Amino acid sequence: MTTEFLESAPVRVVAEERLTSGPDALFRELTDDASTWPSWFGAIRRASYTGPPPYGVGAGRAVKLVGGIRFVESVLVWEEPRRFVYRIEETNLLGAHAWLEEWLLTPDGDGTSVRFTMAIEGHAMIELPTHAARSLVERSCRTAMHKLDARAGRRAQVS
Repeated sequence: MTTEFLESAPVRVVAEERLTSGPDALFRELTDDASTWPSWFGAIRRASYTGPPPYGVGAGRAVKLVGGIRFVESVLVWEEPRRFVYRIEETNLLGAHAWLEEWLLTPDGDGTSVRFTMAIEGHAMIELPTHAARSLVERSCRTAMHKLDARAGRRAQVS
C-alpha cells in the first residue's frame, strides 16, 4: 500500500485545524516520544515505539486505544517537519484490510495548519460504523490537535 491510498480509500476521515505552534515543535511532539500520545489524544491509552532510536521511516509503534483496540504500526513517511505517515500492520479490530494515517503540517503565518487523514478499507462491519462516527472522530482529532498544540507551546517555553 502506498500513500496514494490516503486519497483513494473507501473511508476517509479528515480533520483540519489551525494551531499556534510552528511545524517544527508540532512535529517533535508527534514523533519524538510515542509514549506521550495518551496525554494529548484521549482515545489512546498507551503508545510506544517498538525499537530503539533513532526513529524514522520503518520504525514500528504499538498503540492501545480505549476499549482494548490494539495496533502495530510502521512509519512510511517521516518528512520533518511537514509530514508523518504510518500504516496499521496488525490490529485486533476485525474487518480492517488496509489502514493508513497521515499528519500534514503546513506553515500558516506564525502558526501551522494541521490536517489529519485516516484512510481505511475493510468489511462493511468496519466501514459503516466509521462513516457513521465520522463527525465524532473528527471532533476527537481536533480536540487532540489543540492539546498537542498546548504541549508544544509549553515545551517551547521551557527551551
